[in-house]
Amino acid sequence: MTQMVLVFESALLDRFGRFQGYSMEVDRYLPVVLDPSNNHFMEREKAEQDPRFKQLIPYVILRYQDSVFTYVRGKRSSEARLVAMRSIGLGGHIEPADRSLFSSDEHLYLEAAKREVDEEVELSTSYAERIVALLNDDSTEVGNVHFGIVHVWDVAEPSVKKREGLITQAGFTPLDNLKVCEGELETWSQFAVQVLGDPRVPPYGAGKKGA
Repeated sequence: MTQMVLVFESALLDRFGRFQGYSMEVDRYLPVVLDPSNNHFMEREKAEQDPRFKQLIPYVILRYQDSVFTYVRGKRSSEARLVAMRSIGLGGHIEPADRSLFSSDEHLYLEAAKREVDEEVELSTSYAERIVALLNDDSTEVGNVHFGIVHVWDVAEPSVKKREGLITQAGFTPLDNLKVCEGELETWSQFAVQVLGDPRVPPYGAGKKGA
Protein backbone atom coordinates (compact mmCIF):
# COMPACT_ATOMS: atom_id res chain seq x y z
CA MET A 1 0.00 0.00 0.00
CA THR A 2 1.32 3.43 -0.95
CA GLN A 3 2.23 5.61 2.03
CA MET A 4 1.13 9.24 1.78
CA VAL A 5 2.97 11.87 3.82
CA LEU A 6 2.48 15.58 4.49
CA VAL A 7 4.87 17.88 2.60
CA PHE A 8 5.32 21.56 1.81
CA GLU A 9 7.27 23.22 -0.97
CA SER A 10 10.90 23.79 0.00
CA ALA A 11 10.68 27.22 -1.67
CA LEU A 12 8.62 28.39 1.33
CA LEU A 13 11.84 28.44 3.33
CA ASP A 14 13.38 30.83 0.83
CA ARG A 15 10.44 33.19 1.27
CA PHE A 16 10.47 33.12 5.08
CA GLY A 17 14.19 32.61 5.64
CA ARG A 18 16.03 29.38 4.93
CA PHE A 19 18.29 28.29 7.77
CA GLN A 20 20.81 25.49 8.29
CA GLY A 21 20.75 23.56 11.57
CA TYR A 22 18.14 24.74 14.04
CA SER A 23 15.94 27.76 14.51
CA MET A 24 14.11 28.86 17.66
CA GLU A 25 11.60 30.92 15.65
CA VAL A 26 8.77 28.40 15.99
CA ASP A 27 6.03 31.05 15.75
CA ARG A 28 7.48 32.31 12.48
CA TYR A 29 7.62 29.03 10.59
CA LEU A 30 5.18 26.55 12.14
CA PRO A 31 1.90 28.34 11.25
CA VAL A 32 3.14 28.68 7.67
CA VAL A 33 4.09 25.04 7.07
CA LEU A 34 0.94 23.78 8.84
CA ASP A 35 -1.36 26.04 6.81
CA PRO A 36 -3.43 23.72 4.55
CA SER A 37 -2.90 26.14 1.65
CA ASN A 38 0.84 25.51 1.92
CA ASN A 39 0.96 21.73 2.32
CA HIS A 40 -0.46 18.57 0.81
CA PHE A 41 -0.10 14.81 0.95
CA MET A 42 2.32 13.14 -1.44
CA GLU A 43 3.53 9.59 -2.06
CA ARG A 44 6.45 9.05 0.30
CA GLU A 45 8.49 7.21 -2.32
CA LYS A 46 8.36 10.28 -4.58
CA ALA A 47 8.88 12.77 -1.73
CA GLU A 48 12.06 11.02 -0.63
CA GLN A 49 13.62 11.69 -4.04
CA ASP A 50 12.33 15.23 -4.68
CA PRO A 51 14.13 18.08 -2.87
CA ARG A 52 11.48 20.51 -4.09
CA PHE A 53 9.43 19.28 -1.14
CA LYS A 54 10.06 18.95 2.59
CA GLN A 55 8.35 16.23 4.61
CA LEU A 56 7.10 17.45 8.00
CA ILE A 57 8.51 15.38 10.86
CA PRO A 58 7.62 15.62 14.57
CA TYR A 59 10.89 15.11 16.49
CA VAL A 60 10.08 14.36 20.12
CA ILE A 61 12.75 14.38 22.82
CA LEU A 62 11.94 12.67 26.12
CA ARG A 63 13.75 14.50 28.92
CA TYR A 64 14.07 13.39 32.55
CA GLN A 65 15.97 15.81 34.75
CA ASP A 66 19.45 16.12 33.17
CA SER A 67 19.07 13.06 30.89
CA VAL A 68 17.35 12.34 27.58
CA PHE A 69 16.05 9.14 26.02
CA THR A 70 18.41 7.79 23.35
CA TYR A 71 18.30 4.75 21.08
CA VAL A 72 19.76 3.16 17.97
CA ARG A 73 17.42 2.73 15.01
CA GLY A 74 16.74 -0.95 14.33
CA LYS A 75 16.51 -2.73 10.99
CA ARG A 76 12.70 -2.31 10.95
CA SER A 77 12.96 1.48 11.09
CA SER A 78 10.96 3.20 8.34
CA GLU A 79 13.99 5.34 7.45
CA ALA A 80 16.57 2.87 6.12
CA ARG A 81 19.22 5.57 5.66
CA LEU A 82 19.35 6.14 9.43
CA VAL A 83 19.48 2.50 10.55
CA ALA A 84 22.21 1.78 13.15
CA MET A 85 22.57 5.46 14.02
CA ARG A 86 21.95 6.80 17.54
CA SER A 87 19.13 9.28 17.97
CA ILE A 88 17.51 11.34 20.71
CA GLY A 89 14.36 12.08 18.69
CA LEU A 90 11.21 9.99 18.35
CA GLY A 91 8.83 10.75 15.52
CA GLY A 92 7.93 10.26 11.92
CA HIS A 93 5.72 11.33 9.05
CA ILE A 94 2.28 12.92 9.23
CA GLU A 95 -0.20 10.73 7.34
CA PRO A 96 -3.76 11.27 6.04
CA ALA A 97 -5.16 9.29 8.97
CA ASP A 98 -3.94 12.06 11.27
CA ARG A 99 -6.10 14.71 9.59
CA SER A 100 -9.58 15.36 10.96
CA LEU A 101 -12.17 17.71 9.52
CA PHE A 102 -12.91 18.75 13.09
CA SER A 103 -9.33 19.46 14.11
CA SER A 104 -7.22 22.56 13.94
CA ASP A 105 -3.88 22.28 12.16
CA GLU A 106 -2.07 22.34 15.50
CA HIS A 107 -4.26 19.52 16.80
CA LEU A 108 -3.49 17.47 13.68
CA TYR A 109 0.17 17.94 14.23
CA LEU A 110 0.15 17.15 17.96
CA GLU A 111 -1.87 13.98 17.40
CA ALA A 112 0.57 12.87 14.71
CA ALA A 113 3.46 13.40 17.10
CA LYS A 114 1.77 11.32 19.81
CA ARG A 115 1.02 8.53 17.32
CA GLU A 116 4.62 8.35 16.21
CA VAL A 117 5.91 8.18 19.77
CA ASP A 118 3.42 5.42 20.59
CA GLU A 119 4.67 3.38 17.63
CA GLU A 120 8.25 3.44 18.87
CA VAL A 121 8.00 3.30 22.67
CA GLU A 122 5.66 2.55 25.55
CA LEU A 123 5.43 5.63 27.77
CA SER A 124 4.09 4.83 31.25
CA THR A 125 4.27 8.25 32.85
CA SER A 126 2.82 11.73 32.56
CA TYR A 127 4.70 14.49 30.78
CA ALA A 128 4.72 18.22 30.09
CA GLU A 129 5.15 19.22 26.46
CA ARG A 130 6.68 22.17 24.65
CA ILE A 131 7.64 22.82 21.02
CA VAL A 132 11.04 24.49 21.22
CA ALA A 133 12.73 24.59 17.81
CA LEU A 134 12.78 23.65 14.14
CA LEU A 135 15.36 21.57 12.25
CA ASN A 136 16.54 21.94 8.67
CA ASP A 137 19.62 20.30 7.17
CA ASP A 138 20.18 20.74 3.46
CA SER A 139 23.66 19.20 3.63
CA THR A 140 22.60 15.54 3.71
CA GLU A 141 20.46 13.30 1.50
CA VAL A 142 17.96 12.66 4.29
CA GLY A 143 17.87 16.21 5.62
CA ASN A 144 17.36 17.69 2.17
CA VAL A 145 13.82 16.29 1.99
CA HIS A 146 12.75 16.60 5.64
CA PHE A 147 11.88 19.40 8.06
CA GLY A 148 11.78 18.73 11.80
CA ILE A 149 9.71 20.24 14.60
CA VAL A 150 11.41 19.67 17.95
CA HIS A 151 9.23 18.82 20.94
CA VAL A 152 10.55 18.38 24.45
CA TRP A 153 8.46 16.11 26.66
CA ASP A 154 9.50 16.42 30.29
CA VAL A 155 8.52 13.03 31.71
CA ALA A 156 7.62 12.69 35.40
CA GLU A 157 9.42 9.33 35.61
CA PRO A 158 11.92 7.55 33.32
CA SER A 159 9.28 4.89 32.56
CA VAL A 160 9.88 4.27 28.87
CA LYS A 161 10.15 0.91 27.12
CA LYS A 162 11.12 0.35 23.50
CA ARG A 163 8.87 -1.54 21.14
CA GLU A 164 10.54 -4.65 19.74
CA GLY A 165 12.38 -4.29 16.43
CA LEU A 166 11.96 -0.57 15.87
CA ILE A 167 14.69 0.67 18.19
CA THR A 168 17.56 -0.91 20.12
CA GLN A 169 20.05 0.04 22.86
CA ALA A 170 17.45 2.33 24.39
CA GLY A 171 17.63 4.22 27.67
CA PHE A 172 18.18 7.58 29.32
CA THR A 173 21.62 9.15 28.93
CA PRO A 174 22.97 12.27 30.66
CA LEU A 175 22.98 15.19 28.26
CA ASP A 176 26.59 16.00 29.14
CA ASN A 177 27.64 12.54 27.91
CA LEU A 178 25.95 13.17 24.56
CA LYS A 179 27.74 16.47 24.13
CA VAL A 180 31.06 14.61 24.41
CA CYS A 181 30.15 12.00 21.78
CA GLU A 182 28.06 14.06 19.35
CA GLY A 183 29.81 12.40 16.43
CA GLU A 184 27.98 9.13 17.18
CA LEU A 185 24.58 10.79 16.72
CA GLU A 186 22.54 11.23 13.54
CA THR A 187 22.76 14.79 12.22
CA TRP A 188 19.36 15.96 13.51
CA SER A 189 20.24 14.66 16.98
CA GLN A 190 23.49 16.61 16.93
CA PHE A 191 21.45 19.74 16.27
CA ALA A 192 18.92 18.72 18.93
CA VAL A 193 21.66 18.41 21.56
CA GLN A 194 22.62 21.98 20.71
CA VAL A 195 18.97 23.00 21.05
CA LEU A 196 18.77 21.52 24.55
CA GLY A 197 21.86 23.49 25.51
CA ASP A 198 20.40 26.74 24.21
CA PRO A 199 19.54 29.07 27.13
CA ARG A 200 16.24 29.94 25.42
CA VAL A 201 14.95 26.41 26.05
CA PRO A 202 13.16 26.24 29.43
CA PRO A 203 14.73 23.89 31.99
CA TYR A 204 13.29 20.53 32.98
CA GLY A 205 9.85 20.83 34.57
CA ALA A 206 8.85 24.05 32.83
CA GLY A 207 6.72 22.58 30.00
CA LYS A 208 3.43 24.24 29.07
CA LYS A 209 1.13 21.30 28.45
CA GLY A 210 0.39 18.23 30.52
CA ALA A 211 -0.58 14.74 29.37
